[in-house]
Amino acid sequence: MRFEVFRQEKRKDYHQHVGDVHAPNMELAKQYAQVMHARRKPANSLWVVPKDDIGTVDADEMGVEMGGTTQKEYRWATNYSTGQMAEEIEDSQREQEDAERELKASKGEGGD
Repeated sequence: MRFEVFRQEKRKDYHQHVGDVHAPNMELAKQYAQVMHARRKPANSLWVVPKDDIGTVDADEMGVEMGGTTQKEYRWATNYSTGQMAEEIEDSQREQEDAERELKASKGEGGD
């Protein structure tokens, strides 16, 4: 039986296909995968998957192009109207700072 092996080098990395092993069962396949794909290069984890259990999806079958759009202007905050709102926030911030200064000044004068 053929098993595909996917290896993750570091915890933050993606698993990448590194090859396959031939074994009569899953237990031996895991052992073979460790020997062949994690002995010399350090690995955080290995995925060992029976070849027959891997399914594929082709773009032709779906009738669409996979990969999404390359047009991602929506990620940039260029179309938001912030003029008046930004001014209101700045005014509110100034009012709060002024009130804090007055409070500190009044406590400083009365405490001496």
